[in-house]
Amino acid sequence: MNNRPKVLSWCGIVLILIIGLIHVVDARPSFEDAVYKGWLFYANGLGALISAFGIYRRKRTWGWNLGVFIATGSLLGYIISRTIGLPLIPAEPDAWLEPLGVASLIAETMFIGLFLKRNFIRDK
Repeated sequence: MNNRPKVLSWCGIVLILIIGLIHVVDARPSFEDAVYKGWLFYANGLGALISAFGIYRRKRTWGWNLGVFIATGSLLGYIISRTIGLPLIPAEPDAWLEPLGVASLIAETMFIGLFLKRNFIRDK
């Protein structure tokens, strides 16, 4: 019996929950930058929870897809916020190594890699 799909699913669940938790923890201070940023961080946490549930229930068509949407959007938002800036928020070029941000980047990149491995790279 091959337990690899279960291990990949549990890794995906843990990673997407880490992404959501980091954003929920950082949501309150984000309201100081712009109200929409704080709400987006809370939405990220809720979406991550829903994605984790979908992955757990083995609903790959929406659980994993929602998770990769959240992870990719978070990753792009981090990069954009430090380069060209977000609406109503100037760029923060000195904030690249913020601890929560780096932790989130690692989890997001790992989730995206796991998504690609699970859906597009088949073992021989």
